[in-house]
Amino acid sequence: MSTKPFFHADQVGSLLRPQNLLDARLEWKAGKISRADLREIEDTAIAACVKMQEDLGLDAVTDGEFRRENWWIDFISTIDGIEISDPDTDNAFQQNPEHGGNYVPKNVLTTGKIGGGGTISIDDFDYLNRCTSKTAKVMIPSPSRIHFHGGRKAVSEDIYPSMDDFWSDIAALYQAEIAALEDHGCQYIQIDDPVLTYFLDAHLRANTASIGEDPDKLLGLYGDVINACISKRRADTQISIHLCRGNAQSQWIAEGSYDAMAAELFPRVNVDAWFLEYDDKRSGGFEPLRFMPDGTNVVLGLITTKTGKMEDPDEIRSRIDEAAKVVPLENLGLSPQCGFASIDIGNKIAFDEQSAKLGMMLKIAEDVWG
Repeated sequence: MSTKPFFHADQVGSLLRPQNLLDARLEWKAGKISRADLREIEDTAIAACVKMQEDLGLDAVTDGEFRRENWWIDFISTIDGIEISDPDTDNAFQQNPEHGGNYVPKNVLTTGKIGGGGTISIDDFDYLNRCTSKTAKVMIPSPSRIHFHGGRKAVSEDIYPSMDDFWSDIAALYQAEIAALEDHGCQYIQIDDPVLTYFLDAHLRANTASIGEDPDKLLGLYGDVINACISKRRADTQISIHLCRGNAQSQWIAEGSYDAMAAELFPRVNVDAWFLEYDDKRSGGFEPLRFMPDGTNVVLGLITTKTGKMEDPDEIRSRIDEAAKVVPLENLGLSPQCGFASIDIGNKIAFDEQSAKLGMMLKIAEDVWG
């Protein structure tokens, strides 16, 4: 049972980047400015981003992932032994009928011994923590993202003849990273894992089988790996996990309710809170939440970041009441379904719409939970 501080109004993490930050990153990639110049611009943008969150009234704030070009690549690409490969067009994001376009995620190859944990997020957390008196929240991509698209075929058999050794090294890396964050004062870490919802989608399950992996076995394996990664966390560290069905430039990749994973994963993964996407019909109903262990918190992603259209607060309250028939109200929270900018370009939503949605979320939470 979780005894950690819990915020009834929260956010997933990424926020819209200001244009000068997007421009600066392009200039850095083109060799026009130094890495130090870029970091100074990032620092200024993050400080303003933190102030925006504090002014709105958020109790947990993030750096908006302003130092990342992509929610997972910037973290995983720094791991020793990892190479980022060309995209897999079979796993392209579905075209959004309102906005169009397709985003294709890149793949990951393991070509060397996994290592390097304990340094990836530390400087970024330290700066964020200095910027705020609120709880500083850190988002890290799930270990499943290192393996999913390529499976065993993407892991060098010369380096890892045994996959047990591969997963052991992955767990050690995450344990070291979490321990280092804790040593620097971090008490709130979120694991982002949209991959888990890919097992709800028939097309993506078929893709998984086509690379020689059993999707049902892989789902349980990923749950066990996450547990190993967080197994040495301190008693006062809150670990949440965020699930969605893809979020890039207002597009998505998977569909399917949580029914196919709930019985196996909800009681299995030892996190304090689940952030679950619930902003559209693709996500299904709340019935699968009956598999949540007593005391586990569930943050309902009822507010969409994919469009600027404002939700009806009464409808949101009604859905919270519906979920409270399955999970006690005190164990529920409210958030957007995902970040506003999982990749740096961001979703098709304006800055004022982003603030309005976060403000509405806070107002609804105040009305519901006080």
